[in-house]
Amino acid sequence: MDLGITGRTAAVAAASAGLGLASARALVEAGVTVAICGRDEDRITAAARLLGERAIALVCDVDTQSGGRVFVEQAIDRLGHVDILVTNGGGPPAGTFASTPSVEYAKALEKNLLSVVGMCGAALPGMQERGWGRVIAITSSAVRQPIPNLILSNTARAGITGFLKTVAREVAHRGVTVNTVQPGIHATDRILQLYGANADPSTLGIPTGTLGDPADFGHVVAFLCGEQAKFVTGANLQVDGGAYAGLI
Repeated sequence: MDLGITGRTAAVAAASAGLGLASARALVEAGVTVAICGRDEDRITAAARLLGERAIALVCDVDTQSGGRVFVEQAIDRLGHVDILVTNGGGPPAGTFASTPSVEYAKALEKNLLSVVGMCGAALPGMQERGWGRVIAITSSAVRQPIPNLILSNTARAGITGFLKTVAREVAHRGVTVNTVQPGIHATDRILQLYGANADPSTLGIPTGTLGDPADFGHVVAFLCGEQAKFVTGANLQVDGGAYAGLI
C-alpha cells in the first residue's frame, strides 16, 4: 500500500533496536527520510547503516525533557523540518509499590512523560505552521491494563497518554494527528530483560500464541503516519495479540 508519505521527514526516538528501529524501517520503506537517535554512537550508527541512505544517526539521550527537545531540534537542523515524530524510550526499573522508593517516581515521569512533552514542544509548532504532521507515541499496553511489578511504567505511561489525548484535540484543526500505539509483548531486548530468553506466549496470556513481531508493529506505526489515517487522531491502539481482555 502506498501511504502517500514519500518525501516526508521523520524523527524516531530510541531507534537503535527494537520497536523504534522497526518503526524507522517501516517509514523508510514508505519513502520517508528519518533521523534516528540512541545513546550509543556505535549502535545508532550501525542502525542507520542498516536502514540505508535515507537514515541519519544522531547521538542523543531522550530520558529527560531537555534531551527529548534537543533530539528533535537536531533532527530539524539535519532534515530542514520534521513532518513525523515517533516518540519512544526505554522503560523505568521494575518494581512494586512496596519495593519502589518514592524518589524513583520523579525519574520515571521525566523518562517516559516529560521527555515526550519535550519532543512535542520542539516538533508541533512547525507541523502546525505547515498544516501537516503526525505524532505517534510508542507507549505500552499497561496504559489499559497495568502490568504487575511495573508500577513506575504503569504510572508514567498513563500520564503521557492523557497529555497526548489532550494535545490531539488541540492541534487536529491544523492538519496534525496525534495517536499512541500500545505494544504488548514483542520479541525485543526489553522483553528478554523482563521475562528471560525463554519467554513462553502460552504463560504470558497472549491468545495468538506468539510473541509480537517488531516488523509488524513498525508497519502499524507507518500506517498511522499515512494519508489514509488522516481522520484518526486521539486514538490509543493496542497491538498485543489479543492479550487485553477489556471491552474498551
